[in-house]
Amino acid sequence: MTVSDRAEGTPETGRRTRGGADARRALRQKPKIVQNPYIVRKIPLVTVLDEEGLTVIENNADTILQEVGIEFRDEPEALELWKKAGADVKGTRIRFPKGLPRSIIQKSAPKEYIQHARNAERSVRIGGDATVFAPVYGPPFIRNLDDGRRYATIEDFRNFVKLAYMSPSIHHSGGTVCEPVDLPVNKRHLDMVYSHIKYSDKPFMGSVTAPERAADTVEMAKIVFGEKFLETNTVITSLINANSPMVWDGTMLGAMKVYARANQASITTPFILAGAMSPVTAAGTLAQVLAEVLSGAATCQLYKAGAPVIFGVFASSISMQSGAPTFGTPEPTLVSLAAGQLARRLGIPYRTGGSLCASKVPDAQAAYESAQTLLPTLQAGTNFVLHGAGWLEGGLASGYEKFVMDADQLGMMQVLAKGIDLTENGQALSAIREVGPGSHYLGCSHTQANFETAFYRSSIADNNSFEQWLAEGEQDAAQRANKIWKRMLNEYEAPPLDPAIDEALQAFVAQRKAAAPDSNV
Repeated sequence: MTVSDRAEGTPETGRRTRGGADARRALRQKPKIVQNPYIVRKIPLVTVLDEEGLTVIENNADTILQEVGIEFRDEPEALELWKKAGADVKGTRIRFPKGLPRSIIQKSAPKEYIQHARNAERSVRIGGDATVFAPVYGPPFIRNLDDGRRYATIEDFRNFVKLAYMSPSIHHSGGTVCEPVDLPVNKRHLDMVYSHIKYSDKPFMGSVTAPERAADTVEMAKIVFGEKFLETNTVITSLINANSPMVWDGTMLGAMKVYARANQASITTPFILAGAMSPVTAAGTLAQVLAEVLSGAATCQLYKAGAPVIFGVFASSISMQSGAPTFGTPEPTLVSLAAGQLARRLGIPYRTGGSLCASKVPDAQAAYESAQTLLPTLQAGTNFVLHGAGWLEGGLASGYEKFVMDADQLGMMQVLAKGIDLTENGQALSAIREVGPGSHYLGCSHTQANFETAFYRSSIADNNSFEQWLAEGEQDAAQRANKIWKRMLNEYEAPPLDPAIDEALQAFVAQRKAAAPDSNV
């Protein structure tokens, strides 16, 4: 069975039946968790720059690298590596000969790689025609209809890991699905990584808030997968953000160095709010983004040739009236689409987009802005999609209801990416012959054979009559989503984990916590 065969779309509700009244009754009693494999795209990509335009951006990025340079702060080894590679290093500023970073990347960085999950069936391919959806990353707050907005806890973190595990079209457990502020800063990463391993069997991301926390992540991965396995395989993909404009700091570079030398993947991502961290124009932003990615991804290869690295871009804009970030607007969409083209020319996997919005609650603004971000994310050929579900308030809050609503949309993207079925069943000529002119297809044999899987069935949308909607309490999408996430958590069952591995992980966490006093730094 091929990947595309296994990717046949199934509703997020898990209501797909295998036939017969008994099976339907069993599914109504306890829906089966259906896990969709990562997407293998069958639809064309959207491009916004021709060859001439791409060359202009690439030349401008080279000019930035040569004339302006990039700051590498608090990481003397990176400065020394670049000096040996032939760059002009003065203090913490590095200026690069034309083409040097690109040549380093193209010499050794893999075009794609497998990120292995502890359940081999959940492993994902990152790069090429594959798209992997991961949940929201980083918010210190959560929001739901019951509590409103409050600081996130480790219990919330576990909840979001469980929801991601149970969501069929989320292929990856993600990283900091929310920031558990009830735990000390210097120790919370241990509980977070353990939660990803314990409560999900999908791939996960590592800690990047300090090099030693990245090292802890690697050690925990060795407990799960074995030290020898990590020497030649990737089991962690982690987010390394540039301090835009044109700065890489010691914390991010230190974490990158730990992961690269352990053969683990880094997403080198400029964090761009255009007008503040980059020029207000799309072309200017693209040139700066490319310069930052080239310098960061090449540094990863200097740390260890062949370590997986992803071309990342988080591109949004700001309100020129208030300075607040805005999402779902046309200009960042153009940046994301064009950056995908630049990543493919560079020859490494691409990360952008998600379900981004500035709305404080899961309302119409949240839905419109998220949709305007998510669809271009797929059309850009994005390989790793962070913030796929749960993002609210410009990334300050992880929303429970928003998570469920976004996961439903990810399911739609899963089906859209398959393209048009041109098999004999897809062509449906037998149905057209059977029905003939002037009749209908409701009762024909082809419809009966396909009705359960013919169309995507949303877990959120209400398509019933007005009267039925009234009888069921006049609920909006957020209220329906509130019931769904509670039901999902109530029905959650942890995936199997070897008790010996679990015991070793808990012992490692306890030992590391005991080694230092609590700190909020």
